[in-house]
Amino acid sequence: MNDPHALIPVGPNEIRQLVLERFAGVFEAQTRNHLFARSITELVDSFHAELMEGLQASSGAIMNLALPAAEKVLAAESISRLASRCKRLETTLALLRSQWHRQHDCAGQGLQEILLEFNRMAHTLDGTLIERDLLERQSRVLETIVLSHEKVTHWKTFVQEILSGFRAVFPFDVFFIAFAEDNELQLHIYYLGHYDDEARYGARTRLAREMIVHLNLPADTPLNIEEFNVKHREAQADSASLEQVRMITVPVPSLDTSNLAGMLGVAYASAEDISPQESSVIHSILAVMVMVVGSSKALGRTLSELEYYSSHDPLTGLYNRRYFNSILEYEIGRSTRHNHEFAILIIDLDDFKDINDTYGHPCGDRVLQQVADTLRACVRQGDLATRIGGDEFAMILVETNAEGGLVVAEKILDELRKFSFEGGDGKRFHVTTSIGMAVFPGDAQTLTDLMAGVDIGLYRAKELGKDGVGTVASVKDRVKRSRDNRDYAEHLRSALAEERVIPYYQAILHCQSGELFAFETLARIIEPNGEIISAGAFIETIEKYGLGRELDRAVIRQALQAVRVRLDQVQRPTRLFINLSAQEIQGRGILGFAEQVCTELEIPPDHIVFEILERDAISDMTHMRKFLTNLRRKGFLFALDDFGSGYNSFHYLRELSFNYVKIDGAFVKNILKSKIDFALVRNLSRLCQDIGILTVAEYVESEEILQALRGMGIDYVQGFYLGTPGPRLSDPPLLRTP
Repeated sequence: MNDPHALIPVGPNEIRQLVLERFAGVFEAQTRNHLFARSITELVDSFHAELMEGLQASSGAIMNLALPAAEKVLAAESISRLASRCKRLETTLALLRSQWHRQHDCAGQGLQEILLEFNRMAHTLDGTLIERDLLERQSRVLETIVLSHEKVTHWKTFVQEILSGFRAVFPFDVFFIAFAEDNELQLHIYYLGHYDDEARYGARTRLAREMIVHLNLPADTPLNIEEFNVKHREAQADSASLEQVRMITVPVPSLDTSNLAGMLGVAYASAEDISPQESSVIHSILAVMVMVVGSSKALGRTLSELEYYSSHDPLTGLYNRRYFNSILEYEIGRSTRHNHEFAILIIDLDDFKDINDTYGHPCGDRVLQQVADTLRACVRQGDLATRIGGDEFAMILVETNAEGGLVVAEKILDELRKFSFEGGDGKRFHVTTSIGMAVFPGDAQTLTDLMAGVDIGLYRAKELGKDGVGTVASVKDRVKRSRDNRDYAEHLRSALAEERVIPYYQAILHCQSGELFAFETLARIIEPNGEIISAGAFIETIEKYGLGRELDRAVIRQALQAVRVRLDQVQRPTRLFINLSAQEIQGRGILGFAEQVCTELEIPPDHIVFEILERDAISDMTHMRKFLTNLRRKGFLFALDDFGSGYNSFHYLRELSFNYVKIDGAFVKNILKSKIDFALVRNLSRLCQDIGILTVAEYVESEEILQALRGMGIDYVQGFYLGTPGPRLSDPPLLRTP
């Protein structure tokens, strides 16, 4: 009684108990008051009745007494007044009793209403308040629901872990997950207990039937059912409990990206309804599990797709380049260990770009898919067909020699020739392919060499007219040349960056007088050890890797600076012939660069003669005409190098106008040994004289050749006999004139 907190309730049940006890005390007190009041009322009524009887008796007795009349009258009046007062008292008591009854009834009704209202409030509190221990158990369950890559990929096991803690909150018998996916009902059933086959059959039959209805699926929807036993120490086997069960379900919303829809819930057998607290906790946990299961399902599918497309081509379904490289490396190791051969085929569609440009990419995609189907049909089990990019496919034919590889390649070509495709205009077209083949280990022993070899085979098939197979006769030599070109490219880039590319100059003399006329600029590379290398050794590399632009600019600037120095020293003009790479015909700004340098150094543009090989000039006539127009507008001169080596050189003399032609040295050096070469050079000289083009003969290597050229009327000559290239613009020794 001394503890002020002793009567403070600690929970909803304690509050309800205390209020009920207080109400019971009030009702008990009211009942006692009512009994006490009724006893008093009965006592008063009894006394009043006796009093009234006594007054009536006294009134009759007085009349019988021998008293004077006046006294009898006085006595009778007194008794009458007393009786009247008793009547009024009786009336007052009746009113008081009636009022007291009304107050008693009102008080009772009020207490009853208060008790009923409290009861309703208690039920409301029951539905909104969650007991502390239940909330703690719920929290422990939710704390275990932490997503990770491992749990997402193994979500079925993850669900079992959650269910073990879930059952500590609510003793259910079955948990189930239903998904409508891939035109079937996928049903995962988790039993919290050990049930016999009959009980399981009944459970899955009922759940399948109800889920088909819930998910609006056809009655004949195929079923894919998985069942699991969840180990839990409180779980007990009770087959009867699965016969009559109630379910709580939560829908899984459809996700647009995953196209999933389903139902998730628990089934339980209980004689009593679940409490509001339990219902709230169950729904909250189910809502979280919906997120877990739905997200895991969607993420699992996404991860599976990512894993699939990491090794497959999405358009054709074939394996991709990444997987091809991985298997190729494995096959090299396997074949090396077991002393096996295997063949690689690279299949490239001929002129596939034309199909996309003419009929559109959707049509091109259909062609690629048909090629993929053909490759699948042509491979054996254990072989590999892949799409490694664009219109290029690759195959690995395990334990296959060159002869076997050719058989497969020819089969592929024959099958593809049979197909025709419909274009957008209703017309049909065919496709052909070129195939390159290399065999391990005969053609190459490493992955790099093998791929280089099969590419060489493919290029050979293209060179031979397409729609065929190209093999590798000697991969090593071709690969070595390819690697040398790459090494040369890096070597040249380093030389350009370090300014080790310099111009050398070879004199061009007047054929008749022997006087100096001009210098031809030749690029040289200074090696770190001081060795001088001709850039001609890198000519293939320069063209292949597009290094001509940087090389031309480096040589032009240095050569024009040398011309400026010579003009300042000797005070007489000297023309400079400068070789340009074929790419400059495309209009990459070399003429503008040269014009700018000439302006800076105050060199007249007509001192500069740009020369381009005939084969390069005639390969792109449209751009060549534009190039010559721009060149003349800027004041430069032009020379066609190696004239006569082309198929139709005379035609180009008519189509294009040149200042100089440099007759191909292959003809010049043989004019004393070959009547044909002598006649060609002589006639070329006469032709140029007739149309006003000056001639320069190269490869003058002896006095006899020089004299023969003088007799033909050649304008200018150059060659080792007349002077070797050097790093300075120096006058050569004077020639003996005729």
